[in-house]
Parts: sequence; C-alpha cells; structure tokens
Amino acid sequence: MTIGIDQINFYVPRFYVDMAKLAESRQVDPNKFLLGIGQYEMAVSPVSQDIVTMGANAAKDIITDEDKKQISMVIVATESAIDSAKASAVQIHNLLGIQPFARCIEMKEACYAATPAIQLAKDYLAQRPDEKVLVIASDTARYGLNSGGEPTQGAGAVAMIISQNPRILELNDDAVAFTEDVYDFWRPSGQPYPLVDGALSKDAYIHSFQESWNEYARRYNKTLDNFKSLCFHVPFTKMGKKALDSILTDSVDEQTKARLTSGYEDATYYNRYVGNIYTGSLYLSLISLLETHDLSADDAIGLFSYGSGSVGEFFSGKIVKGYQDALDIQGHKDLLNNRTEVSVETYESFFKRFDNLEFDHETELADEQKNIFYLESINDHIRNYNTLN
Repeated sequence: MTIGIDQINFYVPRFYVDMAKLAESRQVDPNKFLLGIGQYEMAVSPVSQDIVTMGANAAKDIITDEDKKQISMVIVATESAIDSAKASAVQIHNLLGIQPFARCIEMKEACYAATPAIQLAKDYLAQRPDEKVLVIASDTARYGLNSGGEPTQGAGAVAMIISQNPRILELNDDAVAFTEDVYDFWRPSGQPYPLVDGALSKDAYIHSFQESWNEYARRYNKTLDNFKSLCFHVPFTKMGKKALDSILTDSVDEQTKARLTSGYEDATYYNRYVGNIYTGSLYLSLISLLETHDLSADDAIGLFSYGSGSVGEFFSGKIVKGYQDALDIQGHKDLLNNRTEVSVETYESFFKRFDNLEFDHETELADEQKNIFYLESINDHIRNYNTLN
C-alpha cells in the first residue's frame, strides 16, 4: 500500500506586477529584486479573489465527479484566514459540490500548515483505501506598500488530492519535524500585516532546515546522494538556495552539488513569476520541479517545509511511473503566460482596495476566464461567492 499525491494543481490571480518596475518606483536597484532575492514578477490579488476562491479555483480542475463522492476530508492550510471561527474549507467544500459527509477543517502554523495537513491525510487514509482527502494551501502574502517585505509578497493556492496508490508522488514514512519558539515573523490578532525581523527570519529558516535535515539523515541513515532533487519552502527564491548551499559543504562531491543546484533552479522556476504564497510555496515549487526537471520513476525527492515561529519539517517522496500524465503542464504555462501586467500605480490601487474590501468587478473581472469562482459581495459580514459564466 502506498499513499501520496494523486493530483496537484495551482491557481494564481491573473494580475501581476513586474519586479524591475516596482524596484524603480521604490528607487531601488532592480537587481536587488531580480538577483538579490531572485524574483521577476509578483502576483497581485484583486478583492474578488480570496483564499476561498483561489483554493476552489486550484481544486476544481483536478476533481472529478467520482472524487467528489470519495473525498471524506477537506483541509485548508492558510495564514490569511478570513474568519476566526468558520473554516474556509466549509465554503470550498460547498463551492466544489463535494459529498456532504466529509470533515472540513482549517489549519494554521505560518507557511508550514499544508505539510501537517498532508501528514494527517496520509495517516487518515491508511485505514480508508476507498477514500480521498483534499488538501488546499491558499494565501495572500501582504506586508504593506513601501515596506521591507513588499518585494516578497504574492498570492495563490495549491490543491492536492491525497489518496492510496497515487499517480504522482508516493510519500515515505520518514518525516522529521523541528520546533523552536522564535519571533522571526508573526502577526498578532487584529494586525493587518505581519511583524518581521528580517535577519532573524533568514537565520531561523536556515537553522530549522539544518536541524531537521541533520536529524533526518541521522535517523534514517540518508545522505544527499540518496536524492535526485530537493524542494524548499520559497518565500523568495534565494532563501531556499541559501539553505541548500549551507549543506553543500566541501565534503559533498561536485556531481552532487551540480545535480541538487540544477534541481533547485528548476524547482523555483514558477515561484520566480508568482512570489510568496505562504503555505503553498513549497508545493508550487514541487509542481515546478515536476514540470520542468528531468525526473524518472522511483527518483527520491526531499522536501523541506517551514513556518515562522517556528516549525520545520524534512520529509521525502518517490516519483511514480507515468507521473507526467497526471500533470497539466500546458494549462499551468497558459495560466502564467496569459496574466495581465499592471502598472505599479494600478498595483497600489488593487492593494488598497483589498485592504478596504472595495469591489471593482468591472476592472477585476474584465477578460477573466469563464467558470472561475470569485467573491461577489460581502453583506452583513457574510461572503457571497459566484461563478463567472
């Protein structure tokens, strides 16, 4: 019996801002964004796309009518919650038309929560061979205009169907988690934007990776030679590279260094054009690796998940034969290539409207894809969703 990722898909809003132009507007050398943090474009979220619609849009194209009957749990991982009580999974469950006898919950631990969601799904399905779990990571990363974290913003969602006998990635029984109480990034209740200690955040990320990797290697007698590639949580593409470089020491042979570095570049290709999507960043990186890198059946992939505060986890999976047949490579390319670039001024107007929940459907839904879920209105604090026909 194997359990893992049977289907995987992502969705990002159709608007983006060019990072070089944002840098120029902020009177910063564009190379600070393009090379320094490794970001080319940043997804911009309109008011009409929140964590519910993005999550549902990511899931709708991979869920069949049979899946809707078999899914018995929906888990949404997010740090962009729109309600302190009601789980966004309940709303997504409704939009997707999943059978009613399903558990629906929301999980939180900064950018890490999608990983324990997958591990929970894996354990849950061990005794339920005929059922499936839908795991969604959906977030809008927002630090504020003209803030230090502004260039590491983004928005998007990743949806995964976890099942027995998966078609894409088999999950191994080898996860190691590392927890450490640290204030590197946090957002107290009522605060619209997070508080960040930039230097500490980078150090905490690398420390968490080193601790979880070293314990993983010791506990399971593994080395870097055992892996075809590694995927990382990607708040910006240079962050994961710094963590990877920290273990590519002089004791590692040049062939291994070249292999893992090449894999990392391919694994972060999509992230460069989307930005930070918090809980979904690791899994967007996984999709990027699957769709842009040369992989073979039974290749071992290592994954490092991180959530500030902090919890890190290193775990692994094995590529399934024929995995490419379960991917929508052209659809993902079209999604990214057919987005609309907005000026910095327009991006700022989108940002302010998002904060103030001021709808502008004429602008936000113009030329939008058909059958896309969107937030239509908010009345008496009740969010009303619709589908664009």
